[in-house]
Amino acid sequence: MSKKLVIAYSGGLDTSYCAVSLSKAGYDVHAVSVNTGGFSQEEIATIEQNAYKMGVSTYKNIDAIASYYDKVIKYLIFGNVLKNNTYPLSVSAERIIQAIEIIEYAKSINAEYIAHGSTGAGNDQVRFDMIFQTLAPNIKIITPIRDGSLSRQEEIDYLKDNGIDMSWEKAKYSVNKGLWGTSVGGSETLTSEKPLPESAFPSQLKHTEPEKVVLSFSKGELVAINGEENSPEINIEVLNTLASAYAIGRDIHVGDTIVGIKGRVGFEAAAALIIIKAHHLLEKHTLTKWQLQHKDYMSNFYGMHLHEGQYLDPVMRDMEAFLQSSQDKVTGDVFVNLKPYHFDLDGISSKHDLMSAKFGSYGEENKGWTADEAKGFIKIVGNQNKIYQQVNN
Repeated sequence: MSKKLVIAYSGGLDTSYCAVSLSKAGYDVHAVSVNTGGFSQEEIATIEQNAYKMGVSTYKNIDAIASYYDKVIKYLIFGNVLKNNTYPLSVSAERIIQAIEIIEYAKSINAEYIAHGSTGAGNDQVRFDMIFQTLAPNIKIITPIRDGSLSRQEEIDYLKDNGIDMSWEKAKYSVNKGLWGTSVGGSETLTSEKPLPESAFPSQLKHTEPEKVVLSFSKGELVAINGEENSPEINIEVLNTLASAYAIGRDIHVGDTIVGIKGRVGFEAAAALIIIKAHHLLEKHTLTKWQLQHKDYMSNFYGMHLHEGQYLDPVMRDMEAFLQSSQDKVTGDVFVNLKPYHFDLDGISSKHDLMSAKFGSYGEENKGWTADEAKGFIKIVGNQNKIYQQVNN
């Protein structure tokens, strides 16, 4: 009797090798791909056709875009999360949701095995394995590429020997597109000094005249663009279409992998960067200084734990509760000006704007205290420093 196995199937060389070799080894292979943004219906149909060529018994595509937003992206926005002050965690955030959806599907069809095509050198093996082991410890994990330390050419030769002679030409640039951004890897990102050429980025400059955009937030979530309401995940896609035409959101991230080596990857994430910066500006107007202070380090912890595959640790739910609570007054409009390769934040409008308080304007006339009260406050607030200097000098 064949052994039921679910494979995380992308349609690329690695997962195609896994599908063929595991089918040949007597497994009943069920292929699953998870759409976290970036796939057209035509691309999904092509992946399905190719999966059956690899000998799988069934193929399923899971639409997880709304789930991806609700479980992860929402909190990355609440926390203004940019890893190393640069990267909006575009790919690492996707992998978490993909792993959860795949293992839940494996459990629903009573699979005994689960497979993925990760190598032994990257982050994804950690994210997939940790979530699989946590949610389904009785399902055995199989990783042919990692276990066999296979080269790309060895995989191609094996597939050709088994009648699968498709175009496996390695693209000059590796592109992974999703709702929260697109990663771009190439020979340049394997060095420490070379930039990616403009042609490597999927979105090219189309518009040069500046364009004003109004982003409307409600309790921290992007609910409308230019007054047109939609679900936040659709608004992300709409904004990305608008802003990517200006070639906004390009950068190269240098980071530390989970397995302890440094890596460099290019990315474009127009919507992610604009939303995070616009949301942060709105927070600076509507939150107290202590809310902003504590949000900074909490958000940094949240992003790091997500990157490291720790999404299922209960501390993440604790931090999400804090981040959700912090958004109660983060409602209003942010005025953005799109320009070639960059954007400006012109300002905000909010009924919760703390600058509109009646106590006075910064650096100008005050209405909430007298000159003598200000002098007394300054004397007391400086007391600790005066005592320290007198004792130690």
